[in-house]
Amino acid sequence: MIPQIKRPDFDIITKWIEPNTRVLDLGCEDGELLKRLSDKSVSGYGVEINPEAIPLCVKNGVNVIQLNLNQGLAGFDDDSFDYVVLSLTLQAMKSPRQLLKEMLRVGQTGIVSFPNFGHWKVRAQLGFGGRMPVSRHLPNSWFNTPNIHMCTLKDFEILCAEEGIKILDRRAVNYKHETSTGLRFFPNLLGEIALYMFTKA
Repeated sequence: MIPQIKRPDFDIITKWIEPNTRVLDLGCEDGELLKRLSDKSVSGYGVEINPEAIPLCVKNGVNVIQLNLNQGLAGFDDDSFDYVVLSLTLQAMKSPRQLLKEMLRVGQTGIVSFPNFGHWKVRAQLGFGGRMPVSRHLPNSWFNTPNIHMCTLKDFEILCAEEGIKILDRRAVNYKHETSTGLRFFPNLLGEIALYMFTKA
């Protein structure tokens, strides 16, 4: 069964997406984001691998395709969408670099969110406890986590620079997805979740 989790990161993503656009939501789960975006006359598709989530998407009125993102987006034409969204899923992908390229092949603008491995609590657990961190956004132990490519804000920005990806906007937020003065000055240290909007340079 798919857990019903409140996703405040969708509030930020929804504000970033313009009305009357086409959106591809990768790892869409129950289709909540596209359902929200329908209020802005946004159309598009969700992509989800979990068969239990497909009926929930249909119930939410979302067009959904069952697909393993690790196999790429070959079924989608170039520039088919205005936005391609990957929320809290990048860290679980086998090849994040390739998936980012694919996002910008099929869409004009990409949006990702991911847990920040540079957060001070993560650093403290590694530095002082000597163990892989467990937190609100990283709740699994090292041996059963789906997260295989953790990164920090700095890591992501370096990758974007190497791949010729232009960052349009960035938000570093706490677990409630709220920002603050401290988060604006020290995003890589204090941010628990990172959100980026980007395009081709």
